[in-house]
Amino acid sequence: MPFKTAWMLAIFWMGCAAAPQPPLEVVPAVDLSRYVGKWYEIASFPTWFQKGCVDSTAEYSLRPDGDIDVLNQCRKTPDGGLDSARGRAWVTDSATNAKLKVQFFWPFSGDYWIIDLGPDYEYAVVGHPGRDYLWILSRTPQMDEERYQRILERVRQKGYDISRLVKTRQPG
Repeated sequence: MPFKTAWMLAIFWMGCAAAPQPPLEVVPAVDLSRYVGKWYEIASFPTWFQKGCVDSTAEYSLRPDGDIDVLNQCRKTPDGGLDSARGRAWVTDSATNAKLKVQFFWPFSGDYWIIDLGPDYEYAVVGHPGRDYLWILSRTPQMDEERYQRILERVRQKGYDISRLVKTRQPG
């Protein structure tokens, strides 16, 4: 299945999935002008729509209407060409800017919640309120192991099964 189609279908399932857990807490505030830019995927819960992906990145840019353009890219092989999916995201909680919806094709959208964020926006953790999806992102392709372990502990405390996390191969 093409990468773009897979991402589109995944958004539908993200919106449908839910598990009975305490409410997932997000970060208190996100400055979207600092959040936009390129992020490297450090680790994630394996998903069928990212199966076989390496060198995964997400790039966000602010749109004139206040929404966010999304460009997700990955390679299916280390030397292969880029597969990409373009979408749009919008804030659903203006008090924090930490809860967003992301859409790769109409009418389906999924929750994109920022549940951990570095003080200098050097890393971010994106989750789903049902804890079905999880991505650890960094501004650089590699993350210090000590920082990664601290993030894992915070994620575990939020009710995620960290044994499901798989590190993403990145260049370098």
